[in-house]
Formats: sequence, C-alpha cells, structure tokens
Amino acid sequence: MGSVKDLLGHLDKDSFVSLLSKLIGESKYVQNNPPELIPEEDRVAKHVLDVLLPYSTTTGGGPLIVNHVTYVQGRGNIIIEYPGTVPGKILSFVGCHMDVVTANPDEWDFDPFSLTIDGDKLQGRGTTDCLGHVAMVTELMQRLGEKKPKLKSSVVAVFIASEENSSIPGIGVDELVKHGLLNNLKEGPLYWVDTADKQPCIGTAGMLAWKLRTTGKLFHSGLPNKAINPLELSMEALKQIQLRFYNDFPPHPKEQVYKFATPSTMKPTQWIYPAGGVNQIPYECTISGDVRLTPFYDIKNVKTKLQEYVDDINANIEKLDTRGPVSKYVLPEENIRGRLTISFDEDIMSGVACDLDSRGFHVLCKATEEVIGYVKPYSITGSLPLIKELQDEGFDVQTIGYGLTSTYHANNEYCLLTDMCQGFDVFVSIISQLEDDTS
Repeated sequence: MGSVKDLLGHLDKDSFVSLLSKLIGESKYVQNNPPELIPEEDRVAKHVLDVLLPYSTTTGGGPLIVNHVTYVQGRGNIIIEYPGTVPGKILSFVGCHMDVVTANPDEWDFDPFSLTIDGDKLQGRGTTDCLGHVAMVTELMQRLGEKKPKLKSSVVAVFIASEENSSIPGIGVDELVKHGLLNNLKEGPLYWVDTADKQPCIGTAGMLAWKLRTTGKLFHSGLPNKAINPLELSMEALKQIQLRFYNDFPPHPKEQVYKFATPSTMKPTQWIYPAGGVNQIPYECTISGDVRLTPFYDIKNVKTKLQEYVDDINANIEKLDTRGPVSKYVLPEENIRGRLTISFDEDIMSGVACDLDSRGFHVLCKATEEVIGYVKPYSITGSLPLIKELQDEGFDVQTIGYGLTSTYHANNEYCLLTDMCQGFDVFVSIISQLEDDTS
C-alpha cells in the first residue's frame, strides 16, 4: 500500500495550476445554456488530451488507453484507462464534466473566463464546478502514465460533455452507457467526482418543477363581489396542496440514517400576474415552484399526486376557504368557476441513496479520514443529474468532490488549491487501499 502511495506522490501544484489556467480560459466557450449557448467541450478536451496522449498506447508508447468518443460534433467525451493486471478488478472516477454554467462578467469582481489566483483561492468559472476536478483527475492519470505502478486494479477516468443541461440527450454519459462503453465499470466502485466540501455525499434529492396557473374573473377592486380573485384562490389552493403533499410524503426514517438536512419539500418560488392597476383584481396568476424529494420516495408518484390534488380542488372549489365576507371562487349567476391548472417541466430528476454497505463507500471513508482528518458523510436535497440512471444500470455510484458548495453556480466562483491537493491524495489512497483488497 505504501509503495503505491510513494510512487504516485502528491499533486504537482504548478502543473495543476498551469492546466487549470488553460481550462478556465475555455470556460466562455463551454457555457451550457441552450439554445443561446451551446458548449464546445472539445476545447477543454484538447488540453486534457495534450497532457495524456504522450502517455498513451497509440501515440506515446505509454500505458494509457485513450478513447475520445464523440456523438455530437465538437462535444466529445474522454475515457482514459490505466490497465491493471487482474481482469474484472477496476475502479473509476467519472462525472468530471467539461461544460459550465453561464457567467455574466458585469456581476463578477474578476474576469470569470480567466484563472486568477488570490492566495489559496483559484478563481474563475468552473474552478469548483467542474473544471478544477477535470484538471485534478487529468493530473492523476498523467501520474499513473508516467510512474507506471504495477496495479491489480484498472483505473479509469471518464470526462463527460453536457452535464449542466440534460435537456438535450445523446451527447454525454447517457450515450456512453447506451453504447455499453462503461459496462466494465460495474465491476468496481464508480466515484462520481462532482460534489463539494471534501466529504462523501451519500444522498441527493429528486426534483420536479411545477407551475400552478389560476384563472378567476377580472373586475374593479371596488366591487370584489363581482370578481373571482385568482390571488386569493391560488393562496388557499396552494396551502391545501402543500398540506396534502406533506401528509403523503412525510419525513422518512432513512433520512436520519443518510443525514439529510431537510425532509422532502414542496414550495413556491415565483409568482407571476398580469400588469394592471392596484385597483384591479386580475383574471389570472401563476405560481411556480419545485418539489425536492428524498430518494426514499418515487418522484413520478409525486407528479401523479399533485395532479390528483388539483383535480379534487377544482371539483370541490366551493369548499375551499375564502378570504373575507365577499371572497368567492364561484359566480353561479354567471356560470363562472375559478380554475386551477398544474403543469410540470419535462426534466424530472430522481434522487440517489448511495450504497453504504459497499466496499467503494468504506474505502472512500477511510481515505477521507486519513487525508482530511475526519469523515462526515452528508446528504443534500439538491439534485444531481445522471447518477440515478447509472445506479439503476447497476453501477456502485459514490459521490465526492473538492470544490466549495458556497460557490457552486455562484458569481465569483473559486476553489481552494489545498482542497484539490487533498482530493488528489484521497484518490491515491483509494487506489492504494484497493490494491490491498483481497476480496
């Protein structure tokens, strides 16, 4: 175990920062916000390949098997394998994505599209999410190619396209799985490298975005008895919908085991209504929000239940609480009823609960405690795309990352160089431990 660690050593800070500078220099061109911004992940892939191809079997006479897989022009994925000596013994680092979320330079204190260094801070769009991880894992694979340790386990790194927006399928890891290019990774732990704060993230939430449109009747606010106020109707209806949601999806006992900070939630986040004077009761409004569902419930069942709640309220709208002596949701003399319509975004994500009994999890915890000084697994009701699909396909998915939650998708994004150095050491420890594994 010690010999592998000694051979692989620690992260070369100068080499890492140099590579990261090149990657952040491409971040403007890999912003993912279609249809306006379509990332060109191959701009990042080129720098990764420049580092690794000199150690490849095809161009450098080295041990690395390099596969640049493209399904959409300019938007490739990279699979790097350092072969071990025991067939079927494998570990992988997957999920480092080569696209980023958008950044508005006018809202940043520094240029988001170039790397700046402030002490231990490495600043720029993608430093935390996820180009910092791309650079760190590239350095790890380069070290394996250079030092050529004799390992029983094959070590595989997969750099992916199109993680930040999964509305367009057939580009990234989903397509790699579809074509069977990652099937061999089911034989060992798969570490999804795209979380933060240096601790194992053992659970994420499902997510369902919804819109509740309420139709009433417009009238002068001095004659509210002749109106159906959609704002009042929305508020009362949403209260009932939330009460029913929390009754059907209460806190689950496993949430404590997985250390979720909150149970499942359903809440409004936006309210839109037509322009008009303050003396006018509008004819409609729309409340939007989301459901964050812990992985012990089925997100598709939530969609069905929310529709049932709305249908029931519409059918029994006379029974809904009103507000004040003339507030009403039905005008019988005009044969007008207030009405609710709920709709959902197509992009539904399911939550993930990692396997806490797997060898992959135990090795990650031991490596984290060894390098960081403590191990404190956590779960979040934030959502990660793609990994539930991998778990459903039979992969032992564990998630980890060395950026900072506080800067994820935020203005003035940065990571810490010391954190990335520790991440490198954790990965070396994982490789070393699995070498000693006789199971």
